[in-house]
Amino acid sequence: MMTPTMVDEGADTSIGDWLTRCADRASTIDVDGVRTTTAELDLAASHGAAGLRALGLSAGDRVGVVMKASVSALHAWFSIARAGLVEVPLNPGTGPALLEYCLEHAAVRVVICDAEFAALIGDIADRVDSIEKVVVAGEAAGDRDDFADLMATPTRDLPAVDPRSTAVILYTSGTTGPPKGVLLSHRANVNLARHTVGLMKYTSADRLYSVFPLYHSNARYCSVMSAIEAGADVVMHRKFSATRFWDICRDERITAFNYQGAMMSILFKQEPRTDDRDHVVRAAFGAPCPKEIFDEVESRFGIELTEIYGSTETSIVCDMPPARRRVGTAGTESVNYHVRVVDEYDEPVGPGVIGEIVVRPKKAGMMFDGYDARSDATVQAWQNLWFHTGDRGVFDADGFLTFVDRVKDTIRRRGENISSWEIERVVADDPDVVQVAAYGVPSELSEEDVVIAVVPAPGSRIDPGELVGRIDMRLTTFARPRYVRVMDALPLTHSQRVEKYRLRADGVTVDMWDREKVRA
Repeated sequence: MMTPTMVDEGADTSIGDWLTRCADRASTIDVDGVRTTTAELDLAASHGAAGLRALGLSAGDRVGVVMKASVSALHAWFSIARAGLVEVPLNPGTGPALLEYCLEHAAVRVVICDAEFAALIGDIADRVDSIEKVVVAGEAAGDRDDFADLMATPTRDLPAVDPRSTAVILYTSGTTGPPKGVLLSHRANVNLARHTVGLMKYTSADRLYSVFPLYHSNARYCSVMSAIEAGADVVMHRKFSATRFWDICRDERITAFNYQGAMMSILFKQEPRTDDRDHVVRAAFGAPCPKEIFDEVESRFGIELTEIYGSTETSIVCDMPPARRRVGTAGTESVNYHVRVVDEYDEPVGPGVIGEIVVRPKKAGMMFDGYDARSDATVQAWQNLWFHTGDRGVFDADGFLTFVDRVKDTIRRRGENISSWEIERVVADDPDVVQVAAYGVPSELSEEDVVIAVVPAPGSRIDPGELVGRIDMRLTTFARPRYVRVMDALPLTHSQRVEKYRLRADGVTVDMWDREKVRA
């Protein structure tokens, strides 16, 4: 009863079949106070899969999901998987331009959305030729298909789903260009859940806690599916509350949680309380917890941290559980991956030398199958039979990997990867802006804050506050810039590319407009 229910990671299974095999485990899933069980989820997936097939969808067709975390969102996820369709989950807070791009790029045929997003998705559907139907969950479906009706479809026999087929397309944040759709198979998803269960030693006695959204691999595979695999319970909240976090853990009898971004720093900066250790949490899983506070976090809160390094494409490449740790590193290569650090010629470098982190799986079905409709990007990423992460790192003499920084042009803020491309596309549309560069500067909390450096169009004057007011509604919420720097010219290469490393090196300058100071 108290041992992990992990099975052979090499065993192939589709998500639908896996869910049925887990249905007799006593897992409960509570999403913002609404509770379901694995058995109920398994039954709902059968009804939903039949309903999706009744819409005329067949194996491999793409279904977009634009929903906040909810039991209905779980129903959509597992119904799509059981039907052998491909899910495209997207952040409901994504700016309209980026949302439209992803739905169009993925050639989505049906979109399932919450009622509050129905008007937005309806407008996008009118412009995207591939979208045939919009299915609305909640009240006011109007003339759109109703998700409740779809979920009430009588069950029927469905074709078998190949575990090697694509289950989901998770869009990256985008780096120097548009976001890429990461193709992940059923077996890759199931194997990530099983790997997490083994790494964290989850059992049926555990209750997991997640504050991350269901369009992220973290919540999907390292919380929901991991809990189901272990026969554990999971509690999900839509928002992270630093002041109430440990009270929630106490009230919900949480034994483990996941963390990302600045979460551990924010928790640590809360005023110490006499009941900081008055809970049953035993472990936390994620990255990064700054090495300067790592030991103090464990001591103050009475928990053990397991840090990892990975990505949407690769899952868990390196891990550092309590039994094998070197604080400040991401640990050593995991059971599923070979890891190297290489120079610009893809030659391995020795300990202590910084280079790009490259990886490849030790077993089939452990990572992504390429970028959707982007064979060029797939080939580029897989140079010389190694997947190039775009991250720089360094090994020590004992094989512990330390992440250094990102080669890719992306910004990391509060656990979210932000697309510079998305920001620049929106800002560049402003009539007062002739050039723009979006980049990150170190944040006092952790990770980065967003800066836009802008050059006024001829004859124009840029008021930073007014500019931000115009662009905010078109941007993903967490991509909205904190700083605006108005410049006469951006530093450019001979090929007219912005030298962002020079802008980053300037840090926060005295001429920057600061959103936080305006609020104060």
